[in-house]
Amino acid sequence: MKTKAVWNLYSEDIKHFILGKVKDDVATDDLLQETFLKVHVKLDTLHDETKLKPWVFAIARHTVMDYFRNHQSISSQAEDHIPADNAPAEHTKEDCLRGIIKSLPKKYRNPLILADIQGLKQAQISERLKLPLPTVKSQIQRGRKLISQGFVECCDFKINNDGYLVGELKEREECKVCH
Repeated sequence: MKTKAVWNLYSEDIKHFILGKVKDDVATDDLLQETFLKVHVKLDTLHDETKLKPWVFAIARHTVMDYFRNHQSISSQAEDHIPADNAPAEHTKEDCLRGIIKSLPKKYRNPLILADIQGLKQAQISERLKLPLPTVKSQIQRGRKLISQGFVECCDFKINNDGYLVGELKEREECKVCH
């Protein structure tokens, strides 16, 4: 298979995947090009074409993780300097989520951010944080439960019988986390 065929099959899906992670159109285009450059260089190493799609997405995921590793300090410095006046007028779930994550104990917050936001595998997190893998797994699961609980406390969401959060956001003034 040729790189152009892979591009035609998966470039739009990969672009949406990357954009969902980095939330920046210019960075998304750069990372998409970088991903397909890696695909082009390594395409001859793929022996089972039935695994093409997961292989391409794995390359994209690793490219995004590298991007976050390289830009982590820059982005955190930039976030610290965003004026409060630029906050959207509409209250969103992201506002609540940001506040809930910030309020998590560090031992849950750090592994959760590495896993669910930066996309690292739990084994990588274990190595990075110098913690046993079962501890990391437990902390991530506990962090996720605390986020659910945070939405329950923040905006009176409920957890239904299937374990899903249901409810509607309150106005910002009534929100216990964002107000």
